[in-house]
Amino acid sequence: MVDKAGTDRDRPWVFRTYSGHSSAEASNALYRTNLAKGQTGLSVAFDLPTQTGYDADHPLARGEVGKVGVPVAHLDDMEALFREIPLDRMNTSMTINATAAWLLALYVAAAERQGVAPEALRGTTQNDIVKEYLSRGTYVFPPEPSIRLISDMVAYTVHAIPSWNPINICSYHLQEAGATPVQEIAYAMANAIGVLDAVRDRGDVPDDVIPQVFARISFFLNAGIRFVEEICKARAMAELWDELGRDRYGVTDAKLRRFRYGVQVNSLGLTEAQPENNVIRIVLEALGVTFSKKARCRALQLPAWNEALGLPRPWDQQWSLRIQQILAYETDLLEYEDLFDGSHVVEARTEELRKEAKEELDRVLAMGGAVAAVENAYMKQRLVESHTRRVRAIESQEQTVVGVNAFTEAEPSPLVEGEQSILVVDDSAEREQVERLRAFRSRRNQADVDTALRGLRDALSNGDNVMPPSIRAAHAGVTTGEWSDTLRDLYGEYRAPTGVSAQGAAAGDDGMQDVRERVGALADRLGRPLKILVGKPGLDGHSNGAEQIAVRARDVGMEVVYEGIRLTPEEIARSARDEGVHVIGLSILSGSHGVLVLDVLEALRSDGTDVPVVVGGIIPDDDAERLLEAGVKRVYTPKDFDLGRIMDEVVDVVEETAGLG
Repeated sequence: MVDKAGTDRDRPWVFRTYSGHSSAEASNALYRTNLAKGQTGLSVAFDLPTQTGYDADHPLARGEVGKVGVPVAHLDDMEALFREIPLDRMNTSMTINATAAWLLALYVAAAERQGVAPEALRGTTQNDIVKEYLSRGTYVFPPEPSIRLISDMVAYTVHAIPSWNPINICSYHLQEAGATPVQEIAYAMANAIGVLDAVRDRGDVPDDVIPQVFARISFFLNAGIRFVEEICKARAMAELWDELGRDRYGVTDAKLRRFRYGVQVNSLGLTEAQPENNVIRIVLEALGVTFSKKARCRALQLPAWNEALGLPRPWDQQWSLRIQQILAYETDLLEYEDLFDGSHVVEARTEELRKEAKEELDRVLAMGGAVAAVENAYMKQRLVESHTRRVRAIESQEQTVVGVNAFTEAEPSPLVEGEQSILVVDDSAEREQVERLRAFRSRRNQADVDTALRGLRDALSNGDNVMPPSIRAAHAGVTTGEWSDTLRDLYGEYRAPTGVSAQGAAAGDDGMQDVRERVGALADRLGRPLKILVGKPGLDGHSNGAEQIAVRARDVGMEVVYEGIRLTPEEIARSARDEGVHVIGLSILSGSHGVLVLDVLEALRSDGTDVPVVVGGIIPDDDAERLLEAGVKRVYTPKDFDLGRIMDEVVDVVEETAGLG
């Protein structure tokens, strides 16, 4: 491309926004609007039932349908999602993992109904299950069969859909879970090695195809606010990836060893307090992955400034798209060679990160690789520890977060005034999706469905590739829940380690002594240790906040019951009764608090368990008031960063309930 001054410019990266909600029809309208505004690729957000393999009428889907993404249960939904969007001219990224093979099958089937051959498709399935065990929580099956599904997709797409990225190794979510740059690099590379080794060990992928497989592995990075360090991180990853391709996999063509990555800039650092500050944070984070030509991202999606408050509106997403367009088209960024070649600062930090990451990678490989480091909880524990250090640095003001722990004086923001400051998914979306699902089931040919499911089960039992029978199942009318249940029957389900160890911090080393003394005194009055259950009802797998509450509660002397993610309200109530807890802390980040918290309260009443409940999550003020009116004792949102204060108030709640206040 040449600008008006005649200067050669690089082509810009793919512009995306991560979006989808309510229904396939509503999401399709949003996609077509965004494309008309200059977006050049799609990034599909699926709702939690779709991500975890449930149909909308499954009990575990209650309250979650259409909340954090679009529900896709069958081929008609997928067709509606991409109506009037020609799939042979679109670059589509799908954030889908445990059920990635199924959603890709639906996408291929939808393309075929458009008259588009699979080999014409371009895009990415995230398909990174290791990071789901570590951070995001939408895993379903155990590690071994999950890796098999991933390798099936890699082996299938390398020939059948050659321009498709079958997996996006996601270090993004590792940073959201607390990873340092060194951990982000090392664990991402360990993950990629695990997938590549699994593909190399297959009998149906010849050695001479491995370079092509290597070339289709892409990455999905996080870009935090320390943008100089992020530049160095991206450069270090590019160097390490090139080294792995050459030395471990024998890839001789340098083009096939290129480090290809997309980015969503940091959401962990977005603040509910003074949310307008998030705009400049997003801009600076975008610079970290676009400044260095040698390590520039291939695709970029920016969060909206108000995502710490709730779902962004179309206008908010437009603002994030315009940030990208201004950076690409108005500045001179794309006119120059790499700005950092020869910089002793950047080169030194890059080499330091590369060296330290290589050492951590070697530790993971020595214990058997990424899957082993998931199963023995090594990586998860390291991430929880790193996140704990970050939280404590903010609490102690060692790390400044403007508007949160410093410079907190502020004028009211006109951007958050009024009831429409965020997008609220109407409660009718779930009911309407269930109705569409049941209507679809009633008009399909059940004999075709049964035959397709039997073919899927037989193929997997025989060790055949999952993709061909899944595409046939999509055309036959199989649903997301039915496909997933077939695999559940074969493989079972899995619960990943929580990473919360039993050992607490040494007393007096973190400014918590006053709270420890209160917890100890209350235990004496209760006649036993104060006990808290930390629970995550529903399908929300983002466990970082729950883990930090569990760690802090343990460190101030409470007994902690934390069983991880994806619990039903009834399971939480039963555990509270059986464990004899004094208080329940619920964490919900998916927007389903209005349903699931009330379900937990009802389950407690039905079980005859009188235990106070506190709730944390992305909860608007009006919703918080309703929860308090329903009987919740305290509501915490992202602005409540001081975990010491929260622990102190938990003691207040137990004292009040026990009549000891």
